[in-house]
Amino acid sequence: MLYLDHAATTPMRPEAWNAMESARDSFGNPSGVHAVSRTAKNALEEARERAAAALGAARPSEIVFTAGGTEADNLAVAGAALAGGTPSHVVVSAVEHKAVLESASFVERLGARVTRVTVDEDGLVDPNGVVAAVGEETAVVSVMLANNETGARQPVSDIATGVHSINPRTRVHTDAVQAFISEDVDVAELGVDLLSLAAHKFGGPKGIGLLYVRDGVRLEPAVHGGSQEMGRRAGTQNLMGATAMVAAMEATVADRQGFRERVAAARDAFELHLAQAVPGLKVNGPPDRRLVQHSHLGFPGHTSETLLIRFDQSGLAAAAGSACQSGAVEASHVLAAMGMSPTEAAEAIRFSFGWTTVPADAELAAKIVLDVLEDLA
Repeated sequence: MLYLDHAATTPMRPEAWNAMESARDSFGNPSGVHAVSRTAKNALEEARERAAAALGAARPSEIVFTAGGTEADNLAVAGAALAGGTPSHVVVSAVEHKAVLESASFVERLGARVTRVTVDEDGLVDPNGVVAAVGEETAVVSVMLANNETGARQPVSDIATGVHSINPRTRVHTDAVQAFISEDVDVAELGVDLLSLAAHKFGGPKGIGLLYVRDGVRLEPAVHGGSQEMGRRAGTQNLMGATAMVAAMEATVADRQGFRERVAAARDAFELHLAQAVPGLKVNGPPDRRLVQHSHLGFPGHTSETLLIRFDQSGLAAAAGSACQSGAVEASHVLAAMGMSPTEAAEAIRFSFGWTTVPADAELAAKIVLDVLEDLA
């Protein structure tokens, strides 16, 4: 099977497997006081230090380990909106991950006001439009670093600068889950207060993620119980997951430039092969502001449901929409926000390349797609 669904999840990197193996003896509860627990605690704090360094965070205490990107998004959005004790104002873009949008809807049901900022036909948000939505009561603004469906890269640093100039108390959050594998992610350069990651998107294990929380930012916990993670996330920490995640983070940072070069070459070659042979093929998203690993294509006259079944039968794994929407009846909210008709949205497929991609994948993937289209003609 030629796997081109890395935006949904990636195979684990060898470094992550090795880290999990090396951590198997650190089985103690990091919250305990005896020697076995202290060993686990030391390993956890080492992972926290390394994660902070990989993100350019000022101090390790700014890293909160979570059960994944979804929990990190929930903690950032709902946690910031409810930190003052009463629901406040939240600003999100219309193309955010469901974890952000549903968190915004949750606090809205509790009485918060939510502003959903529109995007253009390429899926890009206007930073001026985001800043214009900010007021005295705005608790948090959430705009993703790059879209999980189209790969569109948003102007997050410009947004952070503009928001903080209007209201320094407003927290700026970015979901960097899709971007981390190929984009330089430095919290100081981005100027954000909160940033989410999920390990399984860049070669780490599932079930572990993190939220960067700038020092001094108050959050209402999304998970209640003990005082773990500096009181911001209750529950016994997933030490093995955190250790493997950090190993994957470091491997990703070390490989990032090479990843961009080889994956961009493969993605571009794949699209070129198809563009030369498929009349009316549409590349969705901004041509010069896409993640190198995303290829979101529209195949006029063919539904994604039919194509995906045929691709799968031919040995090619791809997706329609995000992984959390696969199988859903309704059209992608991202494509709808970009102004696509239901018919156009139903003809769209996301091919996403990853750290295991090799140059030959481009030609093989294009051949499978073209063979399927020929059979359906």
